[in-house]
Amino acid sequence: VQLVESGGDLVQPGGSLRLSCIASGFAFSSFTMGWYRQAPGKECDLIASIVPTAGRTYYADSVKDRFTISRDNVKNTVALQMNDLKPEDTAVYFCARVLLPNHCGGRGTQVTVSS
Repeated sequence: VQLVESGGDLVQPGGSLRLSCIASGFAFSSFTMGWYRQAPGKECDLIASIVPTAGRTYYADSVKDRFTISRDNVKNTVALQMNDLKPEDTAVYFCARVLLPNHCGGRGTQVTVSS
């Protein structure tokens, strides 16, 4: 099983980034996928998820109306479009299967929002 995140960067407040995650080694289209983030000294938090059929989505209040999660079950990818980024969005971002543990155990991708 592999989940490889990419797209993180240093961006100014108000900027945008698009994170991508490529999955392999499991039946991707059968799993609800989520994006999580973990800032230094803080817990791993679920910020967005999407069900297998790419229909129903969930967003944490902190990112609602700014972030959009999407998936491609042919390419086995899940993406997170992040707009109007704020300094408090600074964290390492991870993609993971929602119903399995260790959501922030991968390599992740660093997002830093700073002027």
